[in-house]
Amino acid sequence: MNSHAHLGAFLKARRAQLTPRECDLPDAGSGRRVAGLRREEVARLAAISVDYYTRLEQGRVRASAPVLATLTRALRLDEDQQSYLYALAGRSDDRPRRPPSAQRLRPAMRRLLDQLAHTPALVLGRRLDVLAWNQAAVALYTDFSAVPPDRRNYVYLLFSDPAVRGMHRHWEHDARDALAALRKEAAADPDDPRLARLVGELSAQDPDFGTWWAEHRVVTAAYGTKQYRHPLVGDLALDCDTWASPDGSGQRLMVLTAEPGSPSHDALRVLGSWDRAAARPEDGDGEDPPVARSSLRHGTRAPTR
Repeated sequence: MNSHAHLGAFLKARRAQLTPRECDLPDAGSGRRVAGLRREEVARLAAISVDYYTRLEQGRVRASAPVLATLTRALRLDEDQQSYLYALAGRSDDRPRRPPSAQRLRPAMRRLLDQLAHTPALVLGRRLDVLAWNQAAVALYTDFSAVPPDRRNYVYLLFSDPAVRGMHRHWEHDARDALAALRKEAAADPDDPRLARLVGELSAQDPDFGTWWAEHRVVTAAYGTKQYRHPLVGDLALDCDTWASPDGSGQRLMVLTAEPGSPSHDALRVLGSWDRAAARPEDGDGEDPPVARSSLRHGTRAPTR
């Protein structure tokens, strides 16, 4: 079977799975001789001729992008089925782009953060927005709850927040890697207006950002070592590992760990030992990341005992 024949087989199988009632069509009752919809009914729903639709099912004609769009609606295709339809037709690039949905923290990510009580961890979303964090991440980085939601972005903080920027011993290396990851995000969704505003603002604020952005460097590495200089516990060398959520949401869990028994591991234990009047971060709704409350304020740290 060629690709046109596979497409025709999918169309035939899909219309057999639907009922007239599901498609707001009159139901002729038990007198129907075919399972699901007739070809004539699909053609009517898609506003195309019966002859053209018949040739599509028979694999004798290539579907145009407008016809695929109408078939998507007529056959009530979900996201996976739409991707499959356009791939079979050889028109994946013609599939209409939908506006990105609001970023909602996955419950599984929330549970992972709760279980990593003594390990700094962040959940990053689209554009590397910081969607959630645990108290160990607050102790290491900053009080994310004190950062305005539209500024709660990993790259923005790395370039614009003096405390976050200053703690990176190799700031240029880390900043270039973060920017390269953001550049890869831009390729996946080049029309994202929030990403455009972020890039425009950082380009205006920091000449290095504009220069590095123009290089079109991208990275795919999900692990590495970060060197920090914390104002309270001194130097830390932490392994940074990032795991992507399997649901296609774009959410990633970023975890920072140290070798047990190392000075960095001891320093993390010290950071985690301070009492903080912290409430559990609440799951976010819409485009605003969740809010965590902490006695640590943005840009400051708890005193040592």
